[in-house]
Amino acid sequence: MKRIDMHIHSVMYSDDWEKQNDIPRVYRKETFATPDEIKPYYDKLGIGKGVLLPVVSIEGQHRLINNEETYRIVRAYPDMFDWYCNIDPRWHYNSEDTDLGFFIEHYKKLGAKGIGEVTSHLMFDDCRMRNLFYHAEKLNMPILFHLATEKEAYGIIDMVGLPLLEKTLNDFPDLIFIGHSASFWSHISGDVTEETMHLYNKGPVVPGGRILKLLRKYGNLMCDISANSGYTAITRDPDFGYAFLEEFQDRIFYGTDICAPREYGFFDTVNFLDKGFNNRRLSRSAYLKINRLNAEDILK
Repeated sequence: MKRIDMHIHSVMYSDDWEKQNDIPRVYRKETFATPDEIKPYYDKLGIGKGVLLPVVSIEGQHRLINNEETYRIVRAYPDMFDWYCNIDPRWHYNSEDTDLGFFIEHYKKLGAKGIGEVTSHLMFDDCRMRNLFYHAEKLNMPILFHLATEKEAYGIIDMVGLPLLEKTLNDFPDLIFIGHSASFWSHISGDVTEETMHLYNKGPVVPGGRILKLLRKYGNLMCDISANSGYTAITRDPDFGYAFLEEFQDRIFYGTDICAPREYGFFDTVNFLDKGFNNRRLSRSAYLKINRLNAEDILK
């Protein structure tokens, strides 16, 4: 079985000069990874295909990856990638009345299977954000989102307890939402505060986590276990983590969130999943669904 990576970012250069002179990411002085740089990591992790996510919103970024660049990568590497398009709700008129369906339909015709990673730093209940949800639901395009606090640099804004996410799930019942980020995954535990919401919290999980309550109540919420946020959430309390994966096996996607060409600590997610399966702490059904089958289903 080859895994499907539901969360990956990549760039494509026209020549070596462009690659050598691309502006680096500020905090690590590194650029986004190219497909050829990603391939060795995919081979190491047993990944057969990734879902490319463009970067189109300015918050927290200066090197954007537009839909056209992402589509060029998919055309050049069709066996390696599927893709989501990405839509900023402020496009065109920066209005709640903008026909965002015009953009979504265009990219859907080019093979985009959803929308994401949405990182616009607006409240979930901002009228422009709700306009995006309306058009995405109408066109049956799942949304993969990065959830954030108001103080963070990027991501859709919510508060402790995720009240705005819950209202959104209730108001758009036919739209699939795929959650991601530290501020999302911190709610796997019931002891989240304003001070800890955005952190990679460790240690035993406290009962009463909002993510569990929302997953049990709303069938349109799913999540990916990519990056340090997803990895920490499921491994901080292994007994709880395996039970969580087992209970919500139909709603969880494996993902990496590789950005730059380097080793990441969250690569160990595959070992956690493999050990759980080999030690019979994770059923075959859950193992296959999380690693591949759930992604296959949503990418149809």
